[in-house]
Amino acid sequence: MLKVRLNHQIKVPTVRVINEMGEQVGVMKTSEALVLAVENGLDLVEVAPMAQPPVCKLIDFAKFKYQQKKAESLQKKNAHKTEVKTIWISMRISEHDMETKAKKIEEFLANGDLVKIELRMRGREQAFGDMGRQNLDKFKTFIKHPHRIEVPLKRMGGTWSITVAPAK
Repeated sequence: MLKVRLNHQIKVPTVRVINEMGEQVGVMKTSEALVLAVENGLDLVEVAPMAQPPVCKLIDFAKFKYQQKKAESLQKKNAHKTEVKTIWISMRISEHDMETKAKKIEEFLANGDLVKIELRMRGREQAFGDMGRQNLDKFKTFIKHPHRIEVPLKRMGGTWSITVAPAK
């Protein structure tokens, strides 16, 4: 949670005051704003310390903390976590299977996820690395959703891999 100053912790000479309903009261001395807060049985909470002059709100501090916590939880709830999805293909994959897997990749990209495409070569297939690279390049042509290359094509042992991300 954001560290805020309240009441006597506010050391600036003047502040812009907002009342409990969100209406501007005006710019006044900090001491006058504190008196106003005490008269109404509220706290003076600094909500925008970087503004000139700093903005303070007349509000019950417990209510302010509750509102802040509620806003943070709403932000977390609405945030999308990007996942890295993995699709495996082989050297002997048919074109129809390529189309099917490409459609799945398009779904992942539409959801905003990264997709790692791995072409696994087994046994004697590993001797034909350039064919594996060609196969992966051919597979990339099946992906119609706008995308960009996040991690370029690379070979690690018997596996070629590439990572694609949705285009911005």
